[in-house]
Amino acid sequence: GVQLVESGGGSVQPGGSLRLSCATSGFTFRLLAWTWARQAPGKDFEWLATIDSDDDAYYADSVKGRFAISRDNAKNTLYLQLNSLKTEDTGMYYCVSGSNSNGVRGQGTQVIVSS
Repeated sequence: GVQLVESGGGSVQPGGSLRLSCATSGFTFRLLAWTWARQAPGKDFEWLATIDSDDDAYYADSVKGRFAISRDNAKNTLYLQLNSLKTEDTGMYYCVSGSNSNGVRGQGTQVIVSS
């Protein structure tokens, strides 16, 4: 079967940074686009960023310039570098197969931004 395991979340102060990882298995990882999405408490699922198989990256306006998506095809792993974190970035972060928020996703990793 397929599996996605997110890690790297935690609690940080505003302005801090985190690096999220998503280890995958069971996919032809290098051929797929991959997406990060999040769900904040009481809010809808929000698309954050997608990286396609050519390494082209696309970002939501809310995270552009602060977050960076990347991939390591040799390790079948997706990453999301979170910089200049804001309190509104608090939420559960998920990696998702494909180019939008509707694919297969993992259990998520929690990010809490608080002073």
